[in-house]
Amino acid sequence: MNSLTQLRHSLHQHPEIAGEETETAQRILEFFKPLQADEVIENLGGTGLAFIFKGKSSGKRLLFRCELDALPIVETGNPSYRSTIPGKGHLCGHDGHMAIICGLGEKLSQNRPESGEVILLFQPAEETGDGARAILEDSRFEQIKPDFAFALHNLPGYPLHQVVMRKGTFAAGSTGLTISLTGKTSHSAHPEAGINPAQAIAKLIQELPKLPQQAKGFALLTLIHAELGSLAFGTSAGKGNLSMTLRAFDQQDLDELIEKVKNKAEAIAKSERLKVEFSFVEQFAVSVNDPKLYPLVEKAVKGLSVNLVEKSEPFRWSEDFGLFSQICPSFLFGLGAGENCPQLHEGSYDFPDELIETGMGIFDRIVRNQSEGKS
Repeated sequence: MNSLTQLRHSLHQHPEIAGEETETAQRILEFFKPLQADEVIENLGGTGLAFIFKGKSSGKRLLFRCELDALPIVETGNPSYRSTIPGKGHLCGHDGHMAIICGLGEKLSQNRPESGEVILLFQPAEETGDGARAILEDSRFEQIKPDFAFALHNLPGYPLHQVVMRKGTFAAGSTGLTISLTGKTSHSAHPEAGINPAQAIAKLIQELPKLPQQAKGFALLTLIHAELGSLAFGTSAGKGNLSMTLRAFDQQDLDELIEKVKNKAEAIAKSERLKVEFSFVEQFAVSVNDPKLYPLVEKAVKGLSVNLVEKSEPFRWSEDFGLFSQICPSFLFGLGAGENCPQLHEGSYDFPDELIETGMGIFDRIVRNQSEGKS
């Protein structure tokens, strides 16, 4: 077993969820110590790390990003390196993504790029959508602001090693939204003396899912949770809330859908004499691939003789790498994890070790081709 596989298994055994990745970051720091990066930035955007490898001459700055965090999900598989942390597991493959970037670090340590700089970024809190924003808002990010940014994600359901690419939107943007309605409680024998949000919630459940039909492109509203009052049979409810996930393939469509939901909720709340408030969680920007970077990634993939497939439609799931595509030309691609591999976020999922070499090889070829002026 090579050092990268051992590292991946060690990371898998010690998962830390979003915002808690202190020990994970320390393991990565220990791995990089002998690699002698030219610069190291710690505690970036929280627990994040950036390792800077400088080329032999000036040129473009390339950033390769992976994720530090695991999920608050019980691992039900039984690998020899099973999670030792109850209720937490690397069930999205971020352990494998980290191993890939560590492997790229080894290659850069042995052979610096001909030109430019390479930034290896280990980002916290991808699963909550908070990590990328925290990285970009850290004042030290200006030191590593890239000309181009790259990332990959493993894809269960696709043949092992197959690369999935597309120009433009690769993955949807999404946000969690909760509408909170406040009225007035009363005795359930005299509901007319209070203001019950039940009718408003019923109207919202009926009308909100129709709003995405007005979008120019793909948009979706999924209701996920509703709550009204409490289980007190003598009381007519005075509070209620409705939660949903909104997603779209175009950032403008997503922003417009959010506004339409708010406008509809405000109108219904007003008609029912209710106070309305909105709260947002897990906000992910649309991940947009710059078409000009496509040939660079394509050449790297073909240089490895790996099968490449063009996806006709973007993925409906979200990735907070999307924020990077708002600050520089970026490219996110998929790496097949096997047609029979359990799906992401399932308790039995485990990142295939065979993908470490493939992902590392693609990223390394991107670096070499770019620094040598090839596309």
